[in-house]
Amino acid sequence: MHETRESGEEIPSRADESLPLPAEASPLTAGTLSLPAEALQIRRFTERLGIPGLVDVHTHFMPERVLRKVWAYFDSVGALGGDLDWPITYRHEEDERLAVLREFGVLAFTAMLYPHKPGMAEWLNGWAVEFARRTPDCLHTSTLFPEPGVERYVREAVERGARVFKAHVQVGAYDPADALLAPVWGLLAEAGVPVVIHCGSGPAPGRHTGPEPIARVLARHPQLRLVVAHLGMPEYEDFLGLAERYGEVRLDTTMTFTDFSERLAPFPARALPRLAALGDRVLLGSDFPNIPYPYLHQLQALERLGLGDDWLRAVCHDNGKRLFAR
Repeated sequence: MHETRESGEEIPSRADESLPLPAEASPLTAGTLSLPAEALQIRRFTERLGIPGLVDVHTHFMPERVLRKVWAYFDSVGALGGDLDWPITYRHEEDERLAVLREFGVLAFTAMLYPHKPGMAEWLNGWAVEFARRTPDCLHTSTLFPEPGVERYVREAVERGARVFKAHVQVGAYDPADALLAPVWGLLAEAGVPVVIHCGSGPAPGRHTGPEPIARVLARHPQLRLVVAHLGMPEYEDFLGLAERYGEVRLDTTMTFTDFSERLAPFPARALPRLAALGDRVLLGSDFPNIPYPYLHQLQALERLGLGDDWLRAVCHDNGKRLFAR
């Protein structure tokens, strides 16, 4: 069975199948491309699509000592419950990481920072103000945690120009429907500030991950601009359902469809038509610099879905530009 796009082009819909991987592993693994060669291929990708560059809503910049702890976590990926190898491809100093994104033609990106305990979010937000000031192509990013004072410091962050928030249900181990966050979600919905939220159960489930907790939030705050990270991996279809139900819910592509993620949590091919239909609310995300393969591979993984250049243009540039147009 096949469904068709508006163009009349067929979209494969193979129920109960996962997206096929190439017969051989992709050659785009960490260390196989020089940065200049990778940058050239990315520029060719954007030029072919006729877009001026990329808008990446899921990149990580944070205080260096915090980032080093994040890297240490990925270096000991036994914590994820297996023998997974997760090398950090872009383990560079901050200035070099910024230069890499700019050389790749990333026009706007984020500083996805997040607390794992009370008393940390407000400090991170203070760092983010300064980072945004000295990094004009970074969308001023803030974060939150369910704790006394959260409404106050989220309001202050919005007043100081925060363009996007990051919430990490898995790392923070909190219920997004916690009563302490109810006024915060209302505040952000009224302000129209998007929230990129890791609420899916990948790469390892948490007590409050999965679609049910965030569905309770959306039932109370249907206008909240949530951007579900990783397409909600591995509960892809459940989160597609939330995006279909709530017009302000979006999804980011972070790590999805790559060879790495397809082996861990394959996207069901039967859901491709639904992803195509939501093409105006899917946003490019990469997880740079914490990815175990070149940045280019994320773009090629999206391209090989075969959803067409219009879909790619929207995902890689137009949707992000429209969401943050102010």
